[in-house]
Amino acid sequence: MTLADRYFTKPTFAFLSSLADNNRREWFEAHKQDYEDLVREPALEFISDMAIELSAISPHFRALPKKAGGSLLRVQRNLRFSRDKTPYKTNIGIQFRHEVGKDIHAPGYYVHIAPGECFVAAGLWHPDPDVLFRIREGIVNKSAAWMKARDDRTFNKHFALVGDALANAPRGFAKDHPLVEDLKRKDFIGLAALSAKDVTSNNFRTLVVERFKHAEPVMRFLCDALELRF
Repeated sequence: MTLADRYFTKPTFAFLSSLADNNRREWFEAHKQDYEDLVREPALEFISDMAIELSAISPHFRALPKKAGGSLLRVQRNLRFSRDKTPYKTNIGIQFRHEVGKDIHAPGYYVHIAPGECFVAAGLWHPDPDVLFRIREGIVNKSAAWMKARDDRTFNKHFALVGDALANAPRGFAKDHPLVEDLKRKDFIGLAALSAKDVTSNNFRTLVVERFKHAEPVMRFLCDALELRF
């Protein structure tokens, strides 16, 4: 590893903290070069370097180092349905989506960087009702395969399944199904925590690749349930 393998630094986190304290368009415009130097450019470099790494995990997930419409999520927040009208996200979000995916709700791998909250994730967040139904159907029809993936020792050493869940069994599924707690899930996301030290280290990309590999059992099951290539 060389210094070129270090993408994000302590000044990256300092900028994100300052943005949280000054979440206004005027402040952001005055510090736009800091955003470019400390956030966007290193993120795009990281995404570019992840392209080959990702193809070795699965050739069907994309690393797109584009300023807009690629793997780096936009810094502007969607304010249409939010009571919080602050204009900018105070984290770095990077998603490597499946080749069929059009947005963040598609199957994918994810990297989240923010002061006090860094992690990698794998799976689906807030899938639409049809996709969610197909995953639940997959759990029912291939219960043994789901349990093998969910309970994989290496996956569980690093990841925890998180997300929203229904209070009761979803419509169309038995209330007494042995996997009803999994059927209640509205998100199928595995999350593995990172530290700021991990993110700013020379080994960051290597660590992310390792975690993505550890998530393979669950990602493979989800893709199979949705009839997607892994």
